[in-house]
Amino acid sequence: MIVIAALVVGSLLGWRRAAKLGGDRRDKAQYAAAFALGFAILALFATVLLDRSF
Repeated sequence: MIVIAALVVGSLLGWRRAAKLGGDRRDKAQYAAAFALGFAILALFATVLLDRSF
């Protein structure tokens, strides 16, 4: 569940970041994908750590 939320939040933040930098639709999509993957990987590690700690 954390990973899915991180994907959504990451993509929204990436889209917003590219829009602030003045990117076109393809730039926004690339930023959204990169941020989503990065956030998902971090969330996956957080999920594993939380699962192992309890």
